Amino acid sequence: MGKLFSKTYLALRQEILSGKLASGKCLVEQPLADKFGVSRTPIREAIRQLQQEGLVESDRRGGLRVTVVTIADAIHLYDCRLGLEQIAAMGACENATPAQLEDLQDCLAQANLADSIVTETIGNNSSGLSISPEQSDELENRLRIDQSFHRLLAESSGNPQLVDLLEQVFSKMALLRLTTTYQQPDVLEIWAEHERIIEAIMQRDSQAAAVAVRDHLIASKARVVQALQGLRTGASLQGIALF
Repeated sequence: MGKLFSKTYLALRQEILSGKLASGKCLVEQPLADKFGVSRTPIREAIRQLQQEGLVESDRRGGLRVTVVTIADAIHLYDCRLGLEQIAAMGACENATPAQLEDLQDCLAQANLADSIVTETIGNNSSGLSISPEQSDELENRLRIDQSFHRLLAESSGNPQLVDLLEQVFSKMALLRLTTTYQQPDVLEIWAEHERIIEAIMQRDSQAAAVAVRDHLIASKARVVQALQGLRTGASLQGIALF
């Protein structure tokens, strides 16, 4: 049952994050069980796990649906990150080990390479055209690198409670960030902003690091909100409710 649950969970999670199961879509056990060729038990367990991750929520009638993320939710989540990640950056200036600094620099190099690949193969997707599986992989790799950078930053602070708090925020942002990345790949053109953060941490300048993080997250929030607002007239927007 463990392997079957894991396989079902991963498949259902991918359906949500890819937008195949759209925001607000009702999740009914039997149709999902038929779709994945399993019994209702692994479906039920998978849905329960996804609910804990914030990707599934209860609706007004007591049923379950794919989580609806609003623009207001996006703004609130970024505001949470603003406070927490400035503290993380300041802590990293005091506590980051040489190995952690090297990891941050490696992450920056990977991001620079990923940016080049995505720009060449995808460009701006504002036209709404579908992307290929290979392009999808590139976008998700780009997003994973960005997430790794921010997790490394939190871990470098030396504050495990801060890491836990940020992990909760990152989890809640998963649906939002993947959706906006698919719709507008340029929301992750952030290599230079990350570089300024690392430079400040390398110099052990806590004030400069806090300012660099603040500027980066304010700019990221503005890009995401602009992307969402620009898609109001589209026929559909996977994972986001524009209200």
